[in-house]
Amino acid sequence: MGETSTIDLSAPSSLLDARELSKLHWRCRRGLLENDLFIEQFFSRFESVLTQRHAQGLTALMDLSDNDLLDLLLRRKEPEGDLNTPPICEVLGMLRLSGARAANA
Repeated sequence: MGETSTIDLSAPSSLLDARELSKLHWRCRRGLLENDLFIEQFFSRFESVLTQRHAQGLTALMDLSDNDLLDLLLRRKEPEGDLNTPPICEVLGMLRLSGARAANA
């Protein structure tokens, strides 16, 4: 999964610097507005605390098609197989929380 595949998850995960956040924002652009809304809320809420671990999980989710990602965000599906990892599940929970808060606002 590109640059983030070499991260050692057993080590403490450091916060992302400004350049890494910028690259992650760029990587998270989506074709479906619904996905973009979840992602926008995610960054608004969690940007200052995102770590290398979060970047790894988010990057893996961004490798999905728009429809598969939306199914996960809307809880129509749960992560399975290679997607059922702690970093991915953690970020997915954060994305879902952000989307739910936006819907209730």
